[in-house]
Amino acid sequence: MPELFELSLLEAQKLLQKGEVSAESLVASCISRINATEPSLGALLARRDEEALEEARAMDKMRPADFSDKPLWGIPVTVKDALTLKGLPTTAASKILEGFIPPYDAMVVQKLKDAGAVILAKNNMDEFAMGSTTEHSAYRATANPWDLSRVPGGSSGGSAASVAACQCFASLGSDTGGSIRQPASLCGCVGIKPTYGRVSRYGLLAYASSFDQVGPLARTVEDAALMLQVIAGHDGRDSTSSPVPVPDYAAAMAAQEDLSGLTLGLPREFFGHEGLDKGVSEACEKAVEAARGLGAKVAEVSLPHTEYAIASYYILAAAEASSNLARYDGVRYGHRTAAPRNLEDMYTSSRTEGFGPEVQRRILLGSYVLSAGYYDAYYRKAAQVRRLIRQDYLDALEKCDMLLAPVSPVPAWQLGHMSEDPLQMYFMDIFTLSLNLAGLPGLSIPVGLSEGLPVGMQLLGRAFDEGRLFLAGDKLTRALGTHNLRAPL
Repeated sequence: MPELFELSLLEAQKLLQKGEVSAESLVASCISRINATEPSLGALLARRDEEALEEARAMDKMRPADFSDKPLWGIPVTVKDALTLKGLPTTAASKILEGFIPPYDAMVVQKLKDAGAVILAKNNMDEFAMGSTTEHSAYRATANPWDLSRVPGGSSGGSAASVAACQCFASLGSDTGGSIRQPASLCGCVGIKPTYGRVSRYGLLAYASSFDQVGPLARTVEDAALMLQVIAGHDGRDSTSSPVPVPDYAAAMAAQEDLSGLTLGLPREFFGHEGLDKGVSEACEKAVEAARGLGAKVAEVSLPHTEYAIASYYILAAAEASSNLARYDGVRYGHRTAAPRNLEDMYTSSRTEGFGPEVQRRILLGSYVLSAGYYDAYYRKAAQVRRLIRQDYLDALEKCDMLLAPVSPVPAWQLGHMSEDPLQMYFMDIFTLSLNLAGLPGLSIPVGLSEGLPVGMQLLGRAFDEGRLFLAGDKLTRALGTHNLRAPL
């Protein structure tokens, strides 16, 4: 018999609902696993062990007769530290918010609670979600559970590592330029970036508001689909939240036994990229062959403006970041320096002490491209390119049902390898951030290993077509034998 923490979310759900295990035993198993792995992993920032156990005991005493509105009853989960959780420190892994305890829950956190989930902890992350390695946390770096000398990806690296190490059954992250899909790929788990507007951003500490999207990470596609089912939906407190009805993702996944009738597009700009690692390329080719074996048609498509995606993204995202983070000034929000000489020194010192180097770098870049004389040359041009990139996706998706592409050009790299070269780190997002520019959904799935490290591919779809992505992702991972990968930690 496997340990309780090794079960998939759906396996644990079935045992709980049958009364074969208690919520307390499930939570205790995850806490034991956290105690065994966390000292070396660094996936968590704030824990609530005792509160979680108390909640589980109370649940066991008041089992619901009907679990239809409590699909996550008794399931231990974690959430990224960019999401507010009432009564627990929420810092976005930044010193500028050190000690901040929010008085309210993010909408997605409230939905988890309403569904019966037990929240164990807040996950480590790159500060204000700015990074691709989870080394830019103000508190500590997170390691990859497949190899503790390597990065887990970012900025939701703490969430991905926590799921892959079986500390929890699922987690919530946020994806601004690939920050769910890339760490899911490097850690061998499943991550979904929903269509922009599908999930409420209320209570998400903003990095770039027109890009940020909350989504789940889990060990199987089925588990990720259940998590998205719980957190998706319209929210009147988020002006960008969509009223499009949320379909039944489980029913969508069960709609057919294979991939017959579906056409998968392979973007030539991704598969032909000179930086694509040989082992990653081979794993991706096997996944393409598996898709053919399941009855899918495969066709080459083009996303011609891909080469401009990195420049466009980092101009636009940095511009939004400089605006969003202006509120952390030592007066309205955040850390205030101890003994300022004057008002200007208070602002400057508070923000210098509170923000790390990567956040400062992006604020400065954003302020520059929004300044008089440079707005038209940089920001306006980047916005125009964004529209072209979105149109590339729309054109490609008229020729096929979804796209299939690599997530990261390389497997997880060594901790510290890119610390002194931010541009090299930015190029690791080459396959992910264009989807955020387009606002479309993407599902990262594990498809194999390269030298013992996970390789992920992403299924990219039409707006609000997450159900079909889950269908394809589930069938592919089962065919490839990567349905529920276990990290060796």
